[in-house]
Amino acid sequence: MSSSKQHLLALTLDELVQVALNLGLPRFVGRQMCEWIYGKKVTSIDEMTNISKTARENLKAKYDIGASKPVDCMRSIDGTVKYLFKTTEGHFIETVYIPDFGSPDTPYSQDHPRRATLCVSSQVGCKMHCEFCMTGRQGFVAQLKASDILNQIYSLPERDLLTNIVFMGQGEPCENLDAVLRTTEILTAGYAYAWSPKRITVSSVGLEKGLVRFLDESKCNLAISLHHPIPSGRAGMMPAERAFSIQDVVNVLKRYDFCRKTDEDYDEGAKQRRLTFEYILFGGLNDSIAHANALLKLLEPLDCRINLIRFHNIPDTPFKHTEEGTLKRFCDYLNAHGITTTIRASRGQDIFAACGLLSTKKQEEMEQRKQSQTCLNYAEARRRKT
Repeated sequence: MSSSKQHLLALTLDELVQVALNLGLPRFVGRQMCEWIYGKKVTSIDEMTNISKTARENLKAKYDIGASKPVDCMRSIDGTVKYLFKTTEGHFIETVYIPDFGSPDTPYSQDHPRRATLCVSSQVGCKMHCEFCMTGRQGFVAQLKASDILNQIYSLPERDLLTNIVFMGQGEPCENLDAVLRTTEILTAGYAYAWSPKRITVSSVGLEKGLVRFLDESKCNLAISLHHPIPSGRAGMMPAERAFSIQDVVNVLKRYDFCRKTDEDYDEGAKQRRLTFEYILFGGLNDSIAHANALLKLLEPLDCRINLIRFHNIPDTPFKHTEEGTLKRFCDYLNAHGITTTIRASRGQDIFAACGLLSTKKQEEMEQRKQSQTCLNYAEARRRKT
């Protein structure tokens, strides 16, 4: 639902101080607002009880927090939860909570996972039109405001359990970089979430201007959606390849320092950010040893790792999944030749876990209801005429 009020969520400390000053309030009121929002996670200005009632009324006339709870969710048997949020402008976006409970003999539980990752969206729809992605089929709808991105974290029921955040949901983060960088600034600021940037990963297909700006202005980890090591093959499934090739992406990345670490030792003091290449394997398309060798040659200049991803079918797609034996051979070959390679565990397959499926379903339901209501209104109008 669109609001004429400005959201306080996603404002920096300096901006909150300026809000107070603009309303004729002391500077310290801005700091109080900051503590209430980022420290205590309030959902209304009325909860800021150490600010005078008059000051709160003045704030409420122009501002609100900008927090809104999920409107729907789907829960997987493996603990994964896909949440549906409604944005300020009335669009639907998806956020996926992915807990890791370790092995069956570990002491971790639903309330205390070993690791908990949140996959957030940065746009409504996407301009990249990747052939294997449901969000790409939606087309681009709208940019998310920083408050809409941050609300996915702020209003998450499991927010206190989170250990990592990945910008791998709907949208291309480098196409909405102002909002993404503002969000990561809040997440890493000492006055707000105070997270280490190494707990945050931003994923991109690799757009030149956005990629360079991100690398220059952020210390967060980077993941590049690769999916095919040969430009012609990549262009066939990812139109962005035609605008800025994967070789050009590698050439840009060579100018920056990255850390090549495993999950086990990465958190123990590595100074550089981590660079990962995401690679979905498609049966007979990009999963041969020849493709593995092309990957090795392409990524040879970089300190990086590869994350292999199983493809799970989406409606009306020509792509097929890779057999498990082929997947393991591909992974073992890359590891044996010097690039740390892992296979991402498949999660939430029973709840439309692939990006875009739940929001597309919700949007279609809304459109059907609109059409049904239009037909009913038309029928009623004709009945009255007769």
